[in-house]
Amino acid sequence: MSRAAIRYAKAILDIASVNNNTVAVNNDMKSIVLATKESTELKEFFANPIVSENVKLNAVKEIFSSVQNETNGLFQLLLANKRFEILPAIAAQFNTLFDVASGVETAVVTTAIPMSAELETQVMSKLKEFSSNTITIKNVVDESIIGGFVIRIGDKQYNASVANKLQQLKREFTTN
Repeated sequence: MSRAAIRYAKAILDIASVNNNTVAVNNDMKSIVLATKESTELKEFFANPIVSENVKLNAVKEIFSSVQNETNGLFQLLLANKRFEILPAIAAQFNTLFDVASGVETAVVTTAIPMSAELETQVMSKLKEFSSNTITIKNVVDESIIGGFVIRIGDKQYNASVANKLQQLKREFTTN
């Protein structure tokens, strides 16, 4: 995440807070994140230096036609500063800052296969024991952990993966 994206996201959050419009702007930013995740062409379009900033602005206004004034202001600012390529990063950072301000923590649960709804419910009930904040779960699939799971909330991590256990055994054997 670039420092510029963080600064833009903080500024937009401050403006939206002053206008009591943070929830609506957060929804705009979620739409931007979702659109750029689902469409690599859109992400490449923003990053393409050949496409003029005015063309990018017109495309953004067409795609995201019903956004809040604060979001439109961000589009204008990115046009003026020629920084449209960082729009997806700004939107993602805004979502993170909004969650922190709202007392919502995201637990990133890495598993070798997608989590079932039942397992997600069990993990959620355990996580609630460790935090008074509202917790959302983001499941990341990484086959390299072989089995088990890795949970990351903020700067805390619990690694119960098979790959980690094998690594620990390897270290024990090499030290003995």
